[in-house]
Amino acid sequence: KLNKITIKSSKKRFGIIASGKSYLDVLQALEELGIVENQIQEIGLWLLKIAMPWPLEEQIIREFAKDLEEILVIEEKRPVMESQIKEQLYNWRADTRPRVVGKFDESGSSLLPFTGELIPFQIAQVIAKRIQGLTQSESLTSHITNRLTVIEKRELSSKNNPAIVERIPYFCSGCPHNTSTKVPSESRAAAGIGCHYMSIWMDRNTETFTQMGGEGANWLGQAPFTTTKHIFVNIGDGTYFHSGILAIRAAVAANVNVTYKILYNDAVAMTGGQPMDGPLDVPSITWQVRAEGVQQIIVVSDYPDKYPIDTKFAPNVAFYHRDDLDMVQQELRNHTGVTVLVYDQTCAAELRRRRKRGILPNPSKRAFINAAVCEGCGDCGLQSNCVSITPLETSLGRKRTIDQSTCNKDYSCLNGFCPAFVTVLDSQLRKPDGIGNISFEDLPDPPSADCSETYNIFVTGIGGTGVVTIGAILSMAAHIEKKGVSVLDVAGLAQKNGAVFSHIRIADNFEKIHAARITNGGAKVMIGCDMVASASSEAIGKLRLNYTSAIVNSNNTMISDFTHEPDLEFPSKNLKDVICKSTGSKSVDYINATELALKLLGDSIAANIFMVGFAYQKGLLPVGATAIESALELNGVSVDFNKQAFLWGRRTQHNQEAVLKLLNYEKNSVVQDLEEFTKHRVNDLKNYQNNAYAKRYSTLVKRVHRAEKKIGKTGLANTVAKAYFKLLAYKDEYEVARLYTDGTFKKALEKEFEGPIRLNFHLAPPLLAKRDPLNGTIKKQTFGHWILPAFKILAKLKFLRGTPLDIFGYTQERKLERQQIKNYESVIELLLSHYNTSNHSLASEIAALPMRIRGFGHVKELAQEETQECEARLLTDFKNMKLNEIDVA
Repeated sequence: KLNKITIKSSKKRFGIIASGKSYLDVLQALEELGIVENQIQEIGLWLLKIAMPWPLEEQIIREFAKDLEEILVIEEKRPVMESQIKEQLYNWRADTRPRVVGKFDESGSSLLPFTGELIPFQIAQVIAKRIQGLTQSESLTSHITNRLTVIEKRELSSKNNPAIVERIPYFCSGCPHNTSTKVPSESRAAAGIGCHYMSIWMDRNTETFTQMGGEGANWLGQAPFTTTKHIFVNIGDGTYFHSGILAIRAAVAANVNVTYKILYNDAVAMTGGQPMDGPLDVPSITWQVRAEGVQQIIVVSDYPDKYPIDTKFAPNVAFYHRDDLDMVQQELRNHTGVTVLVYDQTCAAELRRRRKRGILPNPSKRAFINAAVCEGCGDCGLQSNCVSITPLETSLGRKRTIDQSTCNKDYSCLNGFCPAFVTVLDSQLRKPDGIGNISFEDLPDPPSADCSETYNIFVTGIGGTGVVTIGAILSMAAHIEKKGVSVLDVAGLAQKNGAVFSHIRIADNFEKIHAARITNGGAKVMIGCDMVASASSEAIGKLRLNYTSAIVNSNNTMISDFTHEPDLEFPSKNLKDVICKSTGSKSVDYINATELALKLLGDSIAANIFMVGFAYQKGLLPVGATAIESALELNGVSVDFNKQAFLWGRRTQHNQEAVLKLLNYEKNSVVQDLEEFTKHRVNDLKNYQNNAYAKRYSTLVKRVHRAEKKIGKTGLANTVAKAYFKLLAYKDEYEVARLYTDGTFKKALEKEFEGPIRLNFHLAPPLLAKRDPLNGTIKKQTFGHWILPAFKILAKLKFLRGTPLDIFGYTQERKLERQQIKNYESVIELLLSHYNTSNHSLASEIAALPMRIRGFGHVKELAQEETQECEARLLTDFKNMKLNEIDVA
């Protein structure tokens, strides 16, 4: 008696059998089609809810099937119930046996898919089709057709909204895979099951994946038939222990050339950081693979000296620091047969947890970027692949900063070839105080949203910021008020910096809630904690014009592609346009919850609960403030802090102007007009060199400005002002020293850290630095706090710049920088000599090219080469345009 008939009618014609989630989806589909009591009776509809799909109890099937014309079996994936039902009814007389359809209809055509998730829309389409084939009622057919048309329009609308930009899952800050999944140039790798699978959509030359334990098996079949001599295969430690060692055994037996990179991160990271089943450590791995016949074994670690001298490794195992990974891999790919590289570094998320719990020491060292020195080249992002390196927009263009709240102290960003990085020792982060719970006008209690029919709240955000917490809080609040509620969190890999969605459905009676997933066009409210996720295809599909209300956090949180695309623009306006188009512009509130939460409460993590408070005060939630605050108390995490976040969200919605006034809020802007920008740059160049140098700059900018005024155009002078300044103020040793000692850097440090500040500097002075034996590039070295006095002396020697006594000026890099200034002046002269309205755009493009030349050393040299090639093409186009104009004249 586990299986129950839940819908009956006075006559029997059409039966539906479903189980579990599919049963709830059927109820949702019936609701979407408007099939209620009258239609149920007219159709002769019966519904059987199966609680035990296998083995299927025969008596209830016979009772249900008797007198029916047709049974529709709805189940995901394989036809487990359908096959049993057909077998049980097989020997019935043909005139009493109902027709059974499911995966296929009576003619053998496909009806329901074998793969993927079934959704109410698909089920509604099939139910409507089957009913229309059974009934002769025109009114019933018309009713179902009209409802289905509405559903199909919503579905089509959701498919016609491709995402402008996607927030895809990505490695956590400091994840060992940021380094471990790199391969040498001209090598490739294969992926497997685990977080490292995400390297497939990164710039890691990693392709294909297999089932757990099959890592590398695809290569066993390919190897004899390809000119590729060797590949790397990534395999996680959990997978290795589960079944991956069998793949290594097979590779040894096949005698193929492959290096297995066993990524030992000391946790089952993909599913939440659980400990592995059974004992496993790096020494035991070396013994196991040696026993399988692997002769060449190397261990690479972020701290290779952490192992005591008496640690029992397999014989002849070599140890290297992760900085030597490229060299090690180049060595291994030249070996014949199977080799193993054990990459030992703890999972960043698990490392953070252990540090918080006091299980592991928390290093008192943090990376920091001197924005004045930073060139915005992005090499730090390329080297570290770390999403904690975020853009910093300034009047001099985009720089880089480190989000200290997400940084996991991996320090691989220090490998970026740039003198802007320092490490701050033994100092604590300065946490903003916020303004606390100060007096504010009394807040009226808004009426709760009506949930007599199911009320759908769709929450979007970024994994790891508390999106799932909103679902937990609101569902508990509904439970406290004795309302029905269901929550479906769509996370998966998205917990790692990707998009996360929460489907919250609340009704005054639980029986009214069917499918856990909100149908397309079904969201009454969207709480958008992230703009990118809120404008995704998944989110836009849930919205309906003039039906859905949206509260969206307008903070520009950059996507993970920024790690390797330094000039990536955040498409804020386009994202807003997509959301407004889907709801109606009057139905959306944009609020920079991240910035306000930081200023009001001292921590941006409060942004999501702040958004809940805003939505509540607007009357968009079907639960009361008392219940929400009780849910926060039951949650037991930072209760007072979260209550304050909820309260400030309410206050901001009630009187945003008053809240901003309390904060003395002024919107930050880095945009300056030409006069203001030039004035600042002239002052900078006086400090950089002298008055004559500054005048050289202002004279050229004024000439360009006069030229564009003559033809009634704008923009070229602004471009020249930025590009010319960048070339003139090249960051040589004197300038880097000045930018560390002029007081700006000290203020920036004191704003972010408190207590005594001690620093290490990571530099590559050309006269002292060593070179990398593999690629010949200069390697950075670490210098202590003592270098600051040396910087002060060096800064005062700027008058030597460009003179015969300038010992740094004889390097190739400095010679090239000085030559670039002269070249640019010549190019501008050429542009001005033939400048007119028709070539204005091309002239501006040519004038902006120096903005691409960023970085230091080999990074800058590469950028210079690429820019020169581009400049040559554009100048050719410009000269051809000039000749054509002469011909026309």
